[in-house]
Amino acid sequence: MTLTVALAMLERDGRWLLQLRDDIEGIIHPGCWGLFGGHLDPGERPGQAICRELREEIGWEAEGLPLWFEHHEARLTVHYFRAPLTVPLDDLQLNEGQDMVLAGLDELRSGLVWSPRLRERRALAPTLERAVRRLGGETGNH
Repeated sequence: MTLTVALAMLERDGRWLLQLRDDIEGIIHPGCWGLFGGHLDPGERPGQAICRELREEIGWEAEGLPLWFEHHEARLTVHYFRAPLTVPLDDLQLNEGQDMVLAGLDELRSGLVWSPRLRERRALAPTLERAVRRLGGETGNH
């Protein structure tokens, strides 16, 4: 069975919105920084799923986010969406995960991002690392 997810790479003022996943055994990449998004419901298209997930996870009403790229593995398909975050971080409500931040590309490339709530650095989930590599390839070495 293939797991299909939709994730959002959202940018505001040159920084990217991240979710610190819960430290719960049994979830994918617990305690790591990832992107907001999640599984597709039965019959749901990726674009519908990402809008639903953003509404559920941060209370943001996104519309028509453009597909950035797709990644396929043996048991995983990831649909990455990329768009501007049109509201300030303070306007979002964290409903899932233990923290959220806007992180710059240099911090993302370091592989560790600071959590203000936990007061420590945490690693990136593989799905976020893949997006950072893609982003780095597009922006060059600036």
